[in-house]
Amino acid sequence: MESSEKRQRGRPRAFHGPSEAGSVQSLDRALRILAIVAEGSGLSLSEISARSELAASTAYRMLTTLQNHGMVEFDTSDQLWSIGVETYRMGAAFLRRRKLVDRARVVMQELMEKTGETANLGVAEDDCVVFVSQVETHQAIRAFFRPGTRSSFHASGIGKAVLAQLEPERVAAILRKSGLQRFTDKTLSDISALAHDLAVIKHRGWSVDDEERHPGMRCVAAAIFNEFGEPIGGVSVSGPTVRVTPERLGEIGPLVRDAAAEVTKMIGGVRLT
Repeated sequence: MESSEKRQRGRPRAFHGPSEAGSVQSLDRALRILAIVAEGSGLSLSEISARSELAASTAYRMLTTLQNHGMVEFDTSDQLWSIGVETYRMGAAFLRRRKLVDRARVVMQELMEKTGETANLGVAEDDCVVFVSQVETHQAIRAFFRPGTRSSFHASGIGKAVLAQLEPERVAAILRKSGLQRFTDKTLSDISALAHDLAVIKHRGWSVDDEERHPGMRCVAAAIFNEFGEPIGGVSVSGPTVRVTPERLGEIGPLVRDAAAEVTKMIGGVRLT
């Protein structure tokens, strides 16, 4: 009798429900259940079903899917569902990004004032760079990247600055996944040309996106490192080629490199090489 009761609390007696017809509706239900589990300190299936106003079989289907992704955990001893370790990893990632954005803001403001051009902050994802913050210049013609804008590693200043700090094997794996799409006549879509550029970037400490993504725009960037010495993103300055001229690169590059080093220090990071 006791084992039957435990089964009732953790799983439905019979689970033969039809598949969900609407994937968006399923996602909405799953996220609702995830929020309910997160608020509790261990909930039975019947409690989750009641709070979500879903049938036990539907709630169980959502829970097992979330469990497969590490978002929730099921304790077989007390038949209770709890929040999973994967949600902690995602939350920690959010906090790292929030910490990075907040602390980099003052450095980006100073960088914009020193160079007269827009300063950007981007973070490295699996196959691209995502721009998360920007301090715009007051110039009429200026670069603009909406937060959330994604850019290929090989065709962005921050992306190349990150790649330059990785082992060749890791770079090759990233490029196999993302490809070397040609955006302009100056995009480095040849692996040998890109490898040479990355070697220069690593030695110099800053990269140049010379109209490789957007014609008429030039960008100078440097990598930001975490506490393990891993490149996690970068700081850049971007503007029209008429202002960010080849002659100015020697002036802007060290400023960007120093700004990235300052942000690295602020978040407790370290550059190992």
